[in-house]
Amino acid sequence: MTVAEFRGSLAAVWQDASVHNDLAFPTLSDEQIDRLRVHGEEEETSAGDYLFRQGDESYDFYVLLAGEAEIVEEVDEDADGECEERVLAAHGAGRFLGEMNLLTGQAVYLSARVSEAGAVLRLDREALRQVIADDPELSELILNAFLARRTILLEGNVSGLRLLGSRYSRDTARLREFALRNRLPHTWVDLEDDPEGEALLRGFGLSPCDTPLVVWGKTVLKNPSNSELAQAVGLDTARISGFLYDLLVVGAGPAGLAAAVYAASEGLRTVALDSVAVGGQAGTSSRIENYLGFPAGLSGAELASRAAVQAEKFGALLSVPRTAVALSCEAIGDGGLTPGCIHVVELDDGSTVEARAVVVATGARYRRLEVDRREEMEGTSIFYAATEMEGEVCRDCDAVVVGGGNSAGQACLFLAERASRVYLVVRGDDLGESMSRYLVERIESSERIEVLVRTEVRELLGDGVVEAVVVEDGESGERRELACKGLFTFIGAEPHTDWLEGTLALDDEGFVKTGPQLGNGHWQRGDRAPHLLETSLPGVFAAGDVRSGAVKRVASAVGEGSIAVKFVHEYLARG
Repeated sequence: MTVAEFRGSLAAVWQDASVHNDLAFPTLSDEQIDRLRVHGEEEETSAGDYLFRQGDESYDFYVLLAGEAEIVEEVDEDADGECEERVLAAHGAGRFLGEMNLLTGQAVYLSARVSEAGAVLRLDREALRQVIADDPELSELILNAFLARRTILLEGNVSGLRLLGSRYSRDTARLREFALRNRLPHTWVDLEDDPEGEALLRGFGLSPCDTPLVVWGKTVLKNPSNSELAQAVGLDTARISGFLYDLLVVGAGPAGLAAAVYAASEGLRTVALDSVAVGGQAGTSSRIENYLGFPAGLSGAELASRAAVQAEKFGALLSVPRTAVALSCEAIGDGGLTPGCIHVVELDDGSTVEARAVVVATGARYRRLEVDRREEMEGTSIFYAATEMEGEVCRDCDAVVVGGGNSAGQACLFLAERASRVYLVVRGDDLGESMSRYLVERIESSERIEVLVRTEVRELLGDGVVEAVVVEDGESGERRELACKGLFTFIGAEPHTDWLEGTLALDDEGFVKTGPQLGNGHWQRGDRAPHLLETSLPGVFAAGDVRSGAVKRVASAVGEGSIAVKFVHEYLARG
């Protein structure tokens, strides 16, 4: 997107958000406002007052009792330029202000300014959390509004957070992926095709060699790490060390989020960590159509965001980006592996998190193709997910997808809506061997998808980015060159268990053994058998794709995460 394109885009989306209005902008009844009064304080307002300001680290929840407030977008043209303001919406009596950052602690993306004097009911964040926990009707109303408002911000390319960089830069791709997966409202300015991009850089006294840049208000970050970006926007501000948790969940995919929801809702002091974003591998899925209760399907990002809100509603602490690098156990009391054992997880920044029990839900990642020049092109034209970001790369061009499972099938259908043609490269003889029938039927009926069975990728062609791939028919040996702008790989999984080697019993492929898989040689307790999802270290459980023998489905991962909490309770009660 160019600078010219994003100017005014959020206002257009906000004004055209009639489809969201029922959820995003409800008007509270007098009876609902009265239920909120016991949690807050009334304050008079004057025209020109700011209730909160773009860039503020935190703010309160406001209900308008009288008067009017405007939602304002503020854009700095450069580091020294004047601020341009655009009024996006106006709210009157009965409306409430705020969005997801009220719960997550992220910085504020838009300002709220009083345009007509009146009065507001003000609740601090803790009071709002109390309302959400105790009042089901208001909880549903407020949370649905917050989720819908965040969607509007994302669709509108809010310019509060701006990323400037080349589409051919790995670090640009990394920062875009981090922002997208964490649902951070932002605008990407592609310096390759935006004539105003260099002028914008000069305004900050910088050149293209300083990119990628992240601009947040007056703050300019040169190629920040994911952690630095998270700190800048308030995504990672929680202090999680120095406490003893009942449960530490490592990995916030479907299994980890389910464990966090169930544990927190049942009164356990819970913290969940993830190295990139909540949602895990499932969070990158463009569409999940066979998840129970969602007949129209939903995206992985939507499922992840709703689960995260649910976990936080019950008091779980979610912290990203946090990468676990080691696990150990410090016995206390009688020196044995009892409920008094403290499990310690070391993070990549050298800090530690302590808990009485741990659920390992670090999932698995797609295997890399064994082909020359792969590493050279990863991040810019070789991808392991198919989301809007990756879809832009091959819009109106050709794409190649490698794999025969559901993830490959979902990626094909998603890309076929954007690319001119999609080639699905499958090593096996039959697409239906490992792909759900509903996906097979839709792929076979698509005029834009060509399926190549018994075929493998042999060569990558291009100057720094993929311009074509050479594939080989495994039966005839015939080779074929497929021109493309993106190569998408979904070829089986390898677990995220490097940090557990030597600590937990793993199977031959590196997945975590649990329960009956352990046998006498690995289990460390003689007074009882391991629980079904318990690892070789008592009090440490595994759930989801990281577990040996797990069914690679979102629903089964959610089930295992919830079941693991049952065994956590039993461990904490009896050892």
